[in-house]
Amino acid sequence: MAELAASCPGTLAVCVPGLLGVNEDVVLPLASTGKVLLLAALARDVASGALDPAEPVALLDEDYAGGSGLLTELSARRWTIGDLAVLTASVSDNTATNALLRRLGLARVDAAAGALGLAGTRVHDRIREPRLPAHPPAFATGTARELAGLMRSVAYGREPWQRLLLGWMACNTDRGLVPALLPHEPEDREPPRVLPYAAGVWVANKTGTDAGTRADVGVIAAARWEGYAVLAHGPEGSEQALVRAVRQAGVAVAATVTGAAARA
Repeated sequence: MAELAASCPGTLAVCVPGLLGVNEDVVLPLASTGKVLLLAALARDVASGALDPAEPVALLDEDYAGGSGLLTELSARRWTIGDLAVLTASVSDNTATNALLRRLGLARVDAAAGALGLAGTRVHDRIREPRLPAHPPAFATGTARELAGLMRSVAYGREPWQRLLLGWMACNTDRGLVPALLPHEPEDREPPRVLPYAAGVWVANKTGTDAGTRADVGVIAAARWEGYAVLAHGPEGSEQALVRAVRQAGVAVAATVTGAAARA
């Protein structure tokens, strides 16, 4: 893993808690991977009864943002909190993200991150396309160690909010980073009840892509469960090399739950 990180045109940070790690404590831009903090805060509030997933939210003009998602192409202007969560988790919808951030408030998301033990991983702003010098420099930043720890708690946790978050993440349609080189069934959204998982590995994840950033955090299962985080950040123009590094790191991540030898 150290050799893979050294060959990456930038910083590659990888963590599977207690099993695999490089640059685990380096704070990096997360791009849309940071949306997992919003989803975690939302899941906690829904599970506690503080929020009703059926509550309707009207989209405001200020919520609309280009980039990833579908809502900019759809006519409906009113969606439930649960709908917006699924859109955020499945297609990383920027407009849905902004509507949920407006409903919860950044302070609430920040408080949830603190309650979950995250010290250096935070959402700083709404999604902005484009992001200008007057805005916070990144939507979210964080470390691989903290994000992998959060994902491990989701992998092994049985609290209602953890099960809810895992279900949302299982809807993710982007399997082009960590899972890309792994034998998996991308349409299998139900967490396996019995291990080992027959289709290779089961993955529920959240990806992030931006200029100079490729990131993927999630839960992976094969012979056992585990949480992981793979973050890569380099100069603009290096994105394809970052993708290759993240995918190769994914092979090593999978080896921690399958017992296979990692291949770099």
